[in-house]
Amino acid sequence: MVDHQTKLRILQAVDDRFDAQLAFTQRLVREPSVRGEETSIQELMAEEFTERGFDTDSWTINVDDISAHPGFGPVTVSYDNAVNVVGTYRPDSEDGRSLILNGHVDVVPTGPEQTWARSPWEPAISDGWMYGRGAGDMKAGLAANLFAYDAVRAAGLAPTGRICFQSVVEEECTGNGALAAFLRGYEADAVLIPEPEENMLVRANVGVIWFKVRVEGRPSHPREMTAGFNAIDAAYAAMGELRSLEERWNAERGNHPGFEDLDHPINFNIGGIAGGDWPSSVPAWCEFDARASFYPGTSADDAWAEIEKCLRDSTSNPGLGGATPTAERTGFYAEGYRLDEGSEAESTLSAAHETVFGSGLESFTTPGYLDARVFTLYADTPTLVYGPRTENIHAFDERVHLESTRQITKSIALFIADWCGVRQAGWLSASN
Repeated sequence: MVDHQTKLRILQAVDDRFDAQLAFTQRLVREPSVRGEETSIQELMAEEFTERGFDTDSWTINVDDISAHPGFGPVTVSYDNAVNVVGTYRPDSEDGRSLILNGHVDVVPTGPEQTWARSPWEPAISDGWMYGRGAGDMKAGLAANLFAYDAVRAAGLAPTGRICFQSVVEEECTGNGALAAFLRGYEADAVLIPEPEENMLVRANVGVIWFKVRVEGRPSHPREMTAGFNAIDAAYAAMGELRSLEERWNAERGNHPGFEDLDHPINFNIGGIAGGDWPSSVPAWCEFDARASFYPGTSADDAWAEIEKCLRDSTSNPGLGGATPTAERTGFYAEGYRLDEGSEAESTLSAAHETVFGSGLESFTTPGYLDARVFTLYADTPTLVYGPRTENIHAFDERVHLESTRQITKSIALFIADWCGVRQAGWLSASN
């Protein structure tokens, strides 16, 4: 255990470099790292790792290397620019426990930029918040990982356990980035992921499947609409059937620990729709993209089978006119997980949190996806998802709370010191 005076030095080091940390976070936000455009930000992360003396591993994900794994999400885009970067700190003598500090650089699209109060790529700081797409989800967390380590070094300490800093892609669509890092051989005694989680620890999260539904219609001229069959109208009927399945799954929440008190833990989102060819033709086709969640403990195969059955059975819906919707998987095929209580990693983080915040570490269940499922389900590794306060992630005017970010960085720094162990050492120069 790190003594009180050493902890104070680490905490002060976070404060001393917090302005630099915010500036670096702003650099990250200025990189518009939407899917397929993450190369430049990953080059930046690789430079940061190398300048800190880490062994830096940068590679383009090869779908063939990961597609046979049960946690793989189907890919519908080119992976030519799907680059992962891992920087590994290796102590002179590896006497402490190892750690993965993971984060993702990919962000969701901004939507119409004119609806933002300011440019989503210009990270303004105002009233204690930093604004911008990805500021909360999760570039503030990526920066916190690095600057927590920097604070330990600035306090004159060297961790005695190996630390892998993972900067991955594809978290927002397949989870294949974290999966590829795991299958490349990166494992550790614990994992910490500073996703935006309101200063709390995630106890469980849902599984997620992405899929596209297609409904065929029969075209006709609008003057003879009854001679045709409108595929767009039918698609809405198929959506209604999926909503019924969603409600049935929500009604089962009492059978799933951690979900019983959530009002609506299972959410089916219709995220895109397209159909028809001409305003004056009854549409012959319609497709919509959907995201469905399901409880941990349910396999992705079983959840998908229920979704497919729901769509097959929907032919009895008059709105579908006897048409049978078809569906194909297009991204996430990820099972949920539950973090077991009582691990030494959780106890170590709880102690760090209490030192920083002056209160106990709370945990909660989130109805969203997290890359923690890779390490929990497939590496049997305690994975702590714990990050700062945010608002409007995936929405307009996304923002992250600065004081929360400072405190989370302090908790991570103390966690590194206690989990990995430290010895006295001189400061090894970093770029920041």
